[in-house]
Amino acid sequence: MNLGNKMILVVDDEPRTRQGIKQTLEVWATGRYTVETADNGIEARERLLRERVHLLITDVRMPEVSGLDLIRSLEGQTRKPVVIVISGYAEFEYVQQALQLGAVNYLLKPLDKGELLQVVEAALKRGEEEQRREKLEKLVDHKLLEMDPERSGMGEPVKEALVYVEQHLQEQLSMAEVAGLIHLNASYFSVLFKEQTGVPFSEYVSRLRVQRAKEMLLQTRMSIGEIGERVGYRTDKYFIKVFKSLEGMSPSRYRQQMGDRQTEIQ
Repeated sequence: MNLGNKMILVVDDEPRTRQGIKQTLEVWATGRYTVETADNGIEARERLLRERVHLLITDVRMPEVSGLDLIRSLEGQTRKPVVIVISGYAEFEYVQQALQLGAVNYLLKPLDKGELLQVVEAALKRGEEEQRREKLEKLVDHKLLEMDPERSGMGEPVKEALVYVEQHLQEQLSMAEVAGLIHLNASYFSVLFKEQTGVPFSEYVSRLRVQRAKEMLLQTRMSIGEIGERVGYRTDKYFIKVFKSLEGMSPSRYRQQMGDRQTEIQ
């Protein structure tokens, strides 16, 4: 049973190959990974649906449910394992199909222990890098990234407005107030801001507040209410509403999901 370690699942209908891989990996893993086995594709498919597997090592050819079938069954899953396939020399056509389906590498029988460990380490490293990328994608607001004052040709008034908003995010900001501070008519400022940033002023403020909130959700233990207040929302209810509209989930759910991923990566 997996008690919290990352899991490696080895699937092969040949007992000698299956147990050989398991023993080699268990000695190498020294408790860092749980190594489990399945002797057929049906059992493996059930485990992949039921448990979190980080690395799948599977023979490409097995009766009933093949390694290729297993890889296809992963389509649509949010947390796919990294996949390595095993094959004989005469089965390279299957290896090519597996690579096209998303397998990251392959091993040819008879297996060499040194090569096995080298390929496994590289695959696990690749999986960790993909998790980091996914986490960054979820953390960063791309519309905010696109608003680079140094590259987008923004005028000084809009730059000043961006700086002011960042420095006073905790306060109750209004477009009229910010426009007045930079000596512009509110209606003109509204048009100018959207033209030069690509988003309306109110949307920019919401996005920046939610971006700051996401950082605090992952980096602090502050309550949802405290974080909402820190980024300028007077009530938890409104903060949660705005957060869900931009992220598709509540702040508490975001903290749970992203916190889990961060723990897995470490």
